[in-house]
Amino acid sequence: MIIVKKIVFVRHGQSEWNLANKFTGWTDVDLSEQGIKEAEAAGEILEKEGFTFDLAFTSYLKRATKTLNIILDIMDLHWIPVIKSWKLNERHYGDLQGLNKAEMTEKVGEEQVHIWRRSFDTPPPALDADDSRHPKNESKYDELSEAELPDSESLKMTIKRVMPFWEKTIVPKIKEGRKIIISAHGNSLRALVKHLDNISDEEISSLNIPTGRPLVYEFDEEMNVLDSYYLGDQEEIDAEMQKVKDQAKS
Repeated sequence: MIIVKKIVFVRHGQSEWNLANKFTGWTDVDLSEQGIKEAEAAGEILEKEGFTFDLAFTSYLKRATKTLNIILDIMDLHWIPVIKSWKLNERHYGDLQGLNKAEMTEKVGEEQVHIWRRSFDTPPPALDADDSRHPKNESKYDELSEAELPDSESLKMTIKRVMPFWEKTIVPKIKEGRKIIISAHGNSLRALVKHLDNISDEEISSLNIPTGRPLVYEFDEEMNVLDSYYLGDQEEIDAEMQKVKDQAKS
């Protein structure tokens, strides 16, 4: 008999900069009112579908941690351990952070913005070392070495920090039978989905993950993927994926 192991991924609810259509990256912006509602809805559907958790992972960024807190509050699971890691942070968008995606499309063209947003191995323009937005200026990253501190990241670079954390820290917990939820970001989750679904470097550019929608993966005991699916109305989810895709349109 196959013993099915499940894990739930949730991209944080809509942030204030998602609402403003800005490149966010490591900028620590809060949830919007809509984002709070999305997190509440995620907790409600997880509870309705009979999910429970005994361990949670999230990033250092408040939009992900607050989404997780809201979900755990709805499910009366605030008691479970939560492991936070910068390795689950969003991809660092470098000097684009804070800029409007549609306005940048008008300035430099749709093709260039698409490369910055969705290219596998082309990072956005980097932050200068003396830029006030550089993560070296935030105490939450004091533990990181200079080599670990990004000034910009491609998806390929994001994968290099996400996957070792997945393999060494999260997978052993899944194999133990722990019931896990991960609240993270569009690109840290795209890194995991690329690996789990064996998506090519070229095809990953078309993957869009909506905010606040629980994504379930089922595994066998050898961590082979058996199934994956979003919880909720599929037409609504498809529409939200399209909105993510269209963010850079002028």
